[in-house]
Amino acid sequence: MLSVSPDKRRKMESALNQLKKYTVVVADTGDFNAIDEYKPQDATTNPSLILAAAKMPAYQSLLDQAIKYGIAKGGTEEEQIANTMDKLFVSFGLEILKKVPGRVSTEVDARLSFDKEEMVAKALRLIALYEEAGISKERVLIKLSSTWEGIQAALFLELEDKHGVHCNMTLLFSFAQAVACAEANVTLISPFVGRIFDWYKENTDRKTYEPHEDPGVRSVTKIYNYYKKFGYSTVVMGASFRNTGQVKALAGCDLLTISPGLLAELSQDHSTVTQTLTVETAKNCSLQKVHLDEKDFRWQHNEDRMAVEKLSDGIRKFAADAIKLETMLKVRLDLNVLGLVQFPYKCEFVISGENASC
Repeated sequence: MLSVSPDKRRKMESALNQLKKYTVVVADTGDFNAIDEYKPQDATTNPSLILAAAKMPAYQSLLDQAIKYGIAKGGTEEEQIANTMDKLFVSFGLEILKKVPGRVSTEVDARLSFDKEEMVAKALRLIALYEEAGISKERVLIKLSSTWEGIQAALFLELEDKHGVHCNMTLLFSFAQAVACAEANVTLISPFVGRIFDWYKENTDRKTYEPHEDPGVRSVTKIYNYYKKFGYSTVVMGASFRNTGQVKALAGCDLLTISPGLLAELSQDHSTVTQTLTVETAKNCSLQKVHLDEKDFRWQHNEDRMAVEKLSDGIRKFAADAIKLETMLKVRLDLNVLGLVQFPYKCEFVISGENASC
């Protein structure tokens, strides 16, 4: 039997399979039917991904179930919508957990990004819904915006003697956000590679970057090195990729959450993937340890124009998609109340601003 050299074997392997040797691969989608092919360990969702999936015919039964739940809980229309939204997000998470062996990330409403107490309450509500369905909180990451209030909410939720809820800090763009998350001992952060790249492309004269020069890649590399050099337990999950070059440039990062489209490209790519992030390299980097209290955090984050603009933009966009999803659900609730719809109900929604029509 002819043996195959290690170099030739690597060339035969897909970039995706090579990447999995160095990094935990996570699927970034609400379309759980797209997960099977790529065998990720975990999966992440957000309001925009859930909105996109909720419009697909394959998932109308989940909307029907969530609406039934919201109606059964009673209360005002606003309360019914809130309960329906919570149930829908958890329902998608439950289906995803049937496809992945690890954890799913479920996001708290971005409109709560500056209210610590409300973020904590919503997180505990989502965890309760998972536990009612027989899923342990150990298989769930609660996604919170990386505002000062979001980080403090995570600090409270993560305390084992309080709630022991694991958090995924999202919309992370600045080094100050990363330092504050590490000092709060959160479980995981999701720095946004692609959105950082987008900002530099739109706001500077430079329009293209080699992968290792990409400002988003450099940001995640710095955060990874800082965490590993100083022994923080918080893990780094690079997110929001625009191309496979960005993904491969971060091989070795704790986790990378990747869209189905880029997972497909990586599975067809047979170029060599080399580990670029290592604990050994991080230990020898020149970064100095810093401490940030609230005033230091706010100042240092404020000094990063890109991070300030992308954080506020990200919160607005996630909030807008949450409103669109609520509007979609409100139409179906209203039709049900009027007796004009029976479950299961299929409808195509055209959403413009805050108006939805069947």
